[in-house]
Amino acid sequence: MAIAIRKPAEIEKLRQANQIVAKTLNFLKTKCQPGTSLKELDQLGEEYIQSLGARPSFKGLYGFPASVCTSVNEVIIHGIPTEYRLREGDIVGLDIGTELNGWYGDGAITVGVGQISAKDKELIAVAKDTLDYAIGIIRVGMRFKELSYEIEKYIRARGYVPLHGFCGHGIGKKPHEEPEIPNYLEHGSPKSGPKIKNGMVFCLEPMICQKLGTPKILEDKWSVVSEDGLRGSHYEHTVAIIDGTAQILSKE
Repeated sequence: MAIAIRKPAEIEKLRQANQIVAKTLNFLKTKCQPGTSLKELDQLGEEYIQSLGARPSFKGLYGFPASVCTSVNEVIIHGIPTEYRLREGDIVGLDIGTELNGWYGDGAITVGVGQISAKDKELIAVAKDTLDYAIGIIRVGMRFKELSYEIEKYIRARGYVPLHGFCGHGIGKKPHEEPEIPNYLEHGSPKSGPKIKNGMVFCLEPMICQKLGTPKILEDKWSVVSEDGLRGSHYEHTVAIIDGTAQILSKE
């Protein structure tokens, strides 16, 4: 497994691509109002990314037809924008990628539409809190499997389960690079596999299910739900390992 070590100048280029991710997500969050369609969100996101000089990198990636993944309620990740109009009480995951001068950015949030239930507030908080926790414990010398193990333990301690079959990942001159970083321990011991080193840049993205982590892909060939049929949540940051700890690049 060849995990790239980035020079400070390269990390700065990745930071610039990810700043556009952060700005776009913060902009789209304000547009998640009752009556707004998913296609409108997608168009707004695409135009905003382009206005900042970048390219929406998800459009056409592996055949994905849009610039913004819009995952509503039971859809946890990879939702395709449709004519569906948001309703009071919905929750919607927004996941975007950017490409700026050959370097990539990636990030995601889950947003409540209008007044949402206490249960959904907790569901969203688990994804965000898991991400914050994971970033906070990263140290040089820690193994990626150990990080996955700690993420899973945290999610389960909150009474939820991680979505299986999908993972965080490296990022750089391509939108997805080595390593794969599941939100659970997949094979072997936490003390096995590659170690985290200064200069590595990768995306962490907790994907939260309520009862079952088994994924199911819908007829559109993209939208991923849990077999439990319940709502899920998703948060993502791109981080760089600098001076021994993780710095968030996808944050304004």
